[in-house]
Amino acid sequence: MTIGKIESWRKAWQQLIHEASPFAVVRGENNTPEFSKAPFRLVDALQAGREFGEKPFVLWEGQNYTYGEFYTKSDKLTAALQKDLAVQAGDRVAIAMRNRPAWMISCMAAVQSGAVPVPINSWSAAEELVYAIQDCGAKVVFCDPQRYELLKDLASDVTVIVTDEASLREGDRSWNSMLNYAATDAVLATPEAHDPALILYTSGTTGQAKGVLSSNKAVCQALYALDFQGALAYMTSEERVKPLLESGLQPTMLLAYPMFHVSGLLSQFMSALRSGRRLVIMYKWDVDNAIDTIRDEKITQFAGVPMMMQQLIHSDRFATSDTDTLFALGLGGSGAPRALLSKLLESKPMALSGNGYGMTESNGICSAQGGNQFVEFPESAGWPLPIAEVVIGETPQASVPVGTSGPIWLRTSALMDGYWNKPEDTREVMQDGWFFTGDVGYLDEHGMLYITDRIKDIIIRGGENISAVEVEHCACEHPAVEEAAVFSLPDDNFGEQVAMVVYAIKPLTQEDLTAFMAERLAHYKLPAQLWFSEAPLARNATGKILKAQVKKEFSGV
Repeated sequence: MTIGKIESWRKAWQQLIHEASPFAVVRGENNTPEFSKAPFRLVDALQAGREFGEKPFVLWEGQNYTYGEFYTKSDKLTAALQKDLAVQAGDRVAIAMRNRPAWMISCMAAVQSGAVPVPINSWSAAEELVYAIQDCGAKVVFCDPQRYELLKDLASDVTVIVTDEASLREGDRSWNSMLNYAATDAVLATPEAHDPALILYTSGTTGQAKGVLSSNKAVCQALYALDFQGALAYMTSEERVKPLLESGLQPTMLLAYPMFHVSGLLSQFMSALRSGRRLVIMYKWDVDNAIDTIRDEKITQFAGVPMMMQQLIHSDRFATSDTDTLFALGLGGSGAPRALLSKLLESKPMALSGNGYGMTESNGICSAQGGNQFVEFPESAGWPLPIAEVVIGETPQASVPVGTSGPIWLRTSALMDGYWNKPEDTREVMQDGWFFTGDVGYLDEHGMLYITDRIKDIIIRGGENISAVEVEHCACEHPAVEEAAVFSLPDDNFGEQVAMVVYAIKPLTQEDLTAFMAERLAHYKLPAQLWFSEAPLARNATGKILKAQVKKEFSGV
C-alpha cells in the first residue's frame, strides 16, 4: 500500500466536498457538518425518480412497474389517504408487510401526504406487531393478508388497508379500492426541515424494540451521504466501474434486505428511486433462487448481510456464468469474518465491492468505503463520511490515541431526534449532540474506522477483556464452520468464561476446532464450553444472530 494511493483518494474526497460541488459540506447547526445543497424535505428528495418515466423500476413475483407507473399509483394512494382517510401532516402510517411493490408505494404515499411512515418488522409475532402500531399511535396501517390475520384485535380507530383479497373488518379498506382516486388529486406535502419524517424500529435482538424518530433533514442528509459514497467509489475506482458501463445494462439491484431495515429502506429502495436503478425483490432469501434471479434478470449489484454473502460466494454456481453480470457487491448489517472478506476478493477480484458501518439511529450513516479502498483495507469500515464525526473514548470529550480501541461516539446531521416517546432511553445514548453507539472500535493512522466488538459482547475473564467477535471470526476461518455465536457464562474462578455455539457444514470435532483456534488465539480466549448446532443459528429478520436465544437454547442460561 502506497501513501500515494491514499493521497489520491483524499484529493478526490476534497474535490467532492468543495463549495462548488453538489456535495459541498458546511458546518451547520451545533457546528455539525452537513451537505449544504441537499434537499431538506424527504418528499422532495424522492421526486427525483419522476424523470426516469418509462424506465423499468421494480420487479416482484411477475409484477413489473416502470418509474412512471410507480409514481402514478403512489399519487393515487396519496390522494386516497388525504381525501378518504383525512391523513394529516405528522400522522403515523404503519407498513406491516413483506417486501413487495405495494410496500414501496404505501411508503411513498405516506411521505407525499405529509404523514410519517413507520415500517414494522414483518417477521414479528402478533403481540410485537400490535405493540409497534400502538406505540407509534398509527392512524393507518398498510399490510398484507398474512399480517392482517395477526391484527384482527387491533383497535377499531386504526384503519387497516389490505393489499390482497381478505375478509375485512368494518371500516378497513382493500388496496384496490384506495386506487380509485385520480393521481392529479394528490397534494404533495411541504414539511419543515425539522418536522418528523420517519420512525424505524430497532431490530431488537434483545429487549423491546424502540422507535427511532428522524427529521426530514436527517433522512435527506443520509440519502445524500449515500450519493456521495457512490460518487467517491466511482472517482477512485474507474477500472471497476468500466465493465458495468460497457455492458449497456441498466444498473439492477437484487433486494434481499427487508425494507423495514434502514439498509433496505434508504440504501436500496430510496437510493435506487433517486438514481434510476432497477430493483428486483426477493420475497425470501434463498441462495439458489438468488443466483437464478441474478442470471435471469441480469442483476448487476447485490448487497447483503455477511450470512447472505457467505452463502452466495460459497455456492458452486457463484464462479460460473450465472453471475457474469454481477459487477458490484456490498456488505453491511454486521461485521464480516476475515475468511469471508478474503473469499469475496478472490471470487470477484474486479468487482466494485464495499462495506460500511452505521445504525438505525443514524439512518445507516457513519463510515463507508468501496472499490480500491475496500481492496486495500477490507477489514476496515472505511472513512467516516463527510457529515459524520467519530470519537473513540469513554466520552466524546476524551478521545484515546490513534490505534487504541474504545467506545465509539458519533455526531452527524443524519442522526435521529430520539426514541419515540422514550426520553429516558434517548438521554442514555445522547451527550451534547453525540450518540453513544454501543460499539467498540478504533481509528487507524489513515483515519479509517475499525469495528472490533459490541460493548455488551465483551467478555471479562479474570480481568482480561475478550472480544466475542474476534473469537467468532477465528472459528469461522475454519473451512467447516458456517457460523458461530460466542457469549459469556459465569465462572467461579474467573468471573466469566468464553462459550461458543458453532454450526458446521462438514464433519468437525471439538478437539479439531479447538486446536485450529489455539494456533490463532491466546489460550485464555479459547472457548471453555463448546456446542455444535445441527441447524443454522437463529437470526432476526436482518440476519443478525439472536445470541440471547442461542445462549438459552444451548446453555440454559
